[in-house]
Amino acid sequence: MNRRSLLAATAALTTRRAWAANETSAIRLSHGYGILYLPLMVMRDRKLLEGQLDRAGLPPAAVSWALFDGGNVINDAMLAGALDIAGTGAPGFVTLWAKARGVARAEVVGVAGLSTCALSLNCNRPNIVSLADFGPNDKIALPGIKTSLAAVVLQMLVAAKFGQANYAKLDSVTVGLPHPEAYGALMSGKTEIAAHFASPPYSILELKDPRIHKVVAASDVLGDGTLDVVFAPRRFVDSNPRTMAAFLAALDEANALIAAKPEQAAESFIRLAAAKMSAADVLAMVSDPDTKFDTTPHGVMAYANFMKAVGSIKQAPAVWSDMFMALLSARPGS
Repeated sequence: MNRRSLLAATAALTTRRAWAANETSAIRLSHGYGILYLPLMVMRDRKLLEGQLDRAGLPPAAVSWALFDGGNVINDAMLAGALDIAGTGAPGFVTLWAKARGVARAEVVGVAGLSTCALSLNCNRPNIVSLADFGPNDKIALPGIKTSLAAVVLQMLVAAKFGQANYAKLDSVTVGLPHPEAYGALMSGKTEIAAHFASPPYSILELKDPRIHKVVAASDVLGDGTLDVVFAPRRFVDSNPRTMAAFLAALDEANALIAAKPEQAAESFIRLAAAKMSAADVLAMVSDPDTKFDTTPHGVMAYANFMKAVGSIKQAPAVWSDMFMALLSARPGS
């Protein structure tokens, strides 16, 4: 290598190092309990983000994880500055996106789609076979009232059955409980909890018991649209473009592993999830055709349009990509 080439290579290396040095040295992430968060669990368990950061030529970052459940809790943690990247229900993200839009220090942006699965409203009272059967003493457990995934999907199901003007008809009987606690309350049959809007593994575990039956499913309204997404503060995304590209690559890598090696994905779930399930049951859940993992968001405009129509948010995006980082804009989302 001649002197000019050596100087050019040295200058390029110095520039790359300076660029990398401007990226964050710490990344704080969270996921929830259920199978909807499996790609993040795989990423965490197998340190895929750390590997992608290294491949991108970024210096090692301190990667830390927390476990949060319910859109309200996750949104509060994000607004408080305690999280950099989080998985959450799509409606909770839409709520925060709309609320914080235009507020520089609070704005959030979608990072990726995450998952969909068989989300079902399971009940322990034989007299309740439809949404019309719930009375004032039949409480429905949700991870978070009003803005969690289950809460908004329940409103959409109610609107479909009773008309949009009555979308909040069952809000008064909803109770905010993390999935593990809701599962315990439903299965005991000794509390006010009559039903639990649950995702796998809890929905599957509940329906194995002959005392429990399904009243309605999210797919009755949403089809196979994205239920959970990943989001982050806009200022974090804008300040760390290479870190975010590495994160998206790690999430794609996790999805590829789930598809190609579901047994390994099931092992990661067992290590990180609170539910006690056999390896065979987890593998069946991971391989369920209703369970899908995709970084491209699908159907998020359905939430935004519904929430705008009923007044839950004041502004809706014109197109889905308005809510997500530019790295996703060329993908066939909706």
